[in-house]
Formats: sequence, C-alpha cells, structure tokens
Amino acid sequence: MSVPPHSVLFEELSEPLTRFDGFIFDCDGTLADTMPLHHRSWVHALGRAGAHFEFGWELFQSRAGMSLEHTVLELNRQFGTTLDPARVALDQRDYYTTRLSEVTPIGPVVALAREAAKARSVSVASGSEYRHVVHTLELIGARAWFEIIVTPADVERGKPAPDMFLLAAARMGVAPERCLVLEDSLLGIEAARAAGMHSALVRHTPPGAAPVLERTG
Repeated sequence: MSVPPHSVLFEELSEPLTRFDGFIFDCDGTLADTMPLHHRSWVHALGRAGAHFEFGWELFQSRAGMSLEHTVLELNRQFGTTLDPARVALDQRDYYTTRLSEVTPIGPVVALAREAAKARSVSVASGSEYRHVVHTLELIGARAWFEIIVTPADVERGKPAPDMFLLAAARMGVAPERCLVLEDSLLGIEAARAAGMHSALVRHTPPGAAPVLERTG
C-alpha cells in the first residue's frame, strides 16, 4: 500500500477542528516517538530467536500497527521461519519496557490532541497492550486527556480491520464520518478508510529524522 498521491502536509490545512466531532489517535509513533525504540526491540528479540532475515527499517514500517504476535506470524509466513510468536513478543516487550524512559512526545500531534480534548471527544486506538499505552501516555503527559483507550484485547480483529476505530467511535458517541484518525502506519490508515473515517498520516523517516504529519483522507 502506498501513500495516497494527494497527501498534503497536515500543518498546511486550514480546516478547523470543529469539522470533526471525534479524534482517534494511535499511540506509538503518533503521539509518542517510540518507533526507533520499537525497532531496536524487534532487532534484539528476533536476534535472540535466531531469525535468519534482516529486520530493516522498511520491513519494520510495513508491519507497524499489527500486534506483536501477529507480526511474528506474518514474518514466519513471509520468510518460512517457525519463530515462536509468544516468545519473541515477550522478549520484544521486555527490552522495550526497560527503556521506556527514552520515549518523547511528538510535539505537533500532542498539541493537536491537547486542543481537541478541550471541546471534542478524543480516544486512543493502539495495537499495543493497554498497560503499555497507559504508561506511554503518562510519560508524555497526555494520560489525562484520554478516558477511552481501545487495544486489540477489545476486538476480534486488529488493524487493518476497522474494528478498533469503530469501537472507539462508538465509545465516544461519534459517527464514523465525523471522526479524524491520526496514525503513523499505512495499515492504520487502511483501517480508518475501512471504518469510513477521515485520516492523517504521521510519516516516519529512518531513526534520527523528524516525523511529518500528512493528511491522507
């Protein structure tokens, strides 16, 4: 899936927040700059598991938005490996959790969330575990804004299925077409479209480069 050709820098849009009644934020890579740490955690866990393939940045980005276990299953399918999803996911989470203090907020997205929360419904829909989402929101000073947090444990199908976003909209009491989803993964953007929602993509370049927020639909 490629980035739509009519994407524009989100900062250049003149649309007021009042166009939308609900804002649904992904957490990792959208509100919090966690992607470099997640990538290092994956490299560590896959190395311990004896994976024979290189888990480069582009491959990592292509799996962004999936649960950890689902990611391992997809990697097994892609590379013909038999990695244990539970074991690899546990190692990835352990490595990541011990280094969470390195996480910083993504300024423009957090600023948007702060403003939206003053007068609109806001929620988080993340592929991470609930406790990790809460901890990350606390670290970046955003926990108080989000009473509604949806994770894979709440639905039958994770991203790119629309279930998480539809549940978040239902809990906010907002019609899907009145929601704006902010995501850093193309799988997340696909899920937003399947849910009939507007979306904006936080586009990540390799570690060390700043994220860019783009409108996608």
